[in-house]
Amino acid sequence: MPTALGDVLVVVPTYDERDNIAPLVARIHRVVPAAHVLVVDDGSPDGTGEVADGLADRDGRVHVLHRTAKQGLGAAYVAGFGWGLLRGYDVLVEMDADGSHHPEELPWLLQALEEADLVLGSRWVPEGSVSNWSLARTLLSRAGNAYARAMLRLPLHDVTGGYRAYRATTLRRIDLEQVESQGYCFQIDLALRVARAGMRVVEVPITFTERTSGTSKMSRSVVIEALQRVTLWGLHARFGRNPRSGKVLRG
Repeated sequence: MPTALGDVLVVVPTYDERDNIAPLVARIHRVVPAAHVLVVDDGSPDGTGEVADGLADRDGRVHVLHRTAKQGLGAAYVAGFGWGLLRGYDVLVEMDADGSHHPEELPWLLQALEEADLVLGSRWVPEGSVSNWSLARTLLSRAGNAYARAMLRLPLHDVTGGYRAYRATTLRRIDLEQVESQGYCFQIDLALRVARAGMRVVEVPITFTERTSGTSKMSRSVVIEALQRVTLWGLHARFGRNPRSGKVLRG
């Protein structure tokens, strides 16, 4: 068995990450040599998919899932998780392609997963940190997480972070086919589903480093979606129905 947990698949969604993907895969394999990597490319016009294909041709631990268009982070992860579950991987890891998540911290997440169902790499717990962030972005992230924690009654400090490890059994227990949220909201959505299913969620500290090459995919629409959905989910959990309209609230 490659790790104490079984077979590990690191799912890496990409869109225009040509310069980042090969160094990232190399770093993953330096620290967890047995891990497999699935690059989920949304038809990157810069040739990211072709670079990933070259890596896969040379290394059986690398796989590529080509999608024809940019359909969002959440859809890419759902497709990648489905690919991994069908092939019998025991652990599925989320990791950004831009190097903001340090592969060198992956062993910490895997170790914590031995006693959990989901492990979140957290920037906002003791010893967690961010690097190269503006004050405005730091405040936005902290405020967004605090709002989600209060609105959803979810005792987690970093539900918007995208560096995390799931047991395959965890993903099979939540209904991935019903997940439509994207961006930060996708991360909140899955953490909420796991917690509400009564499974154990653990946070471990990580250092998040802002990308040094390429373009950030964060947009205003992603933030607005998260705010809207978290508000609806929170109201639904408290009241079941919208007190003004009488209609059932849905994410």
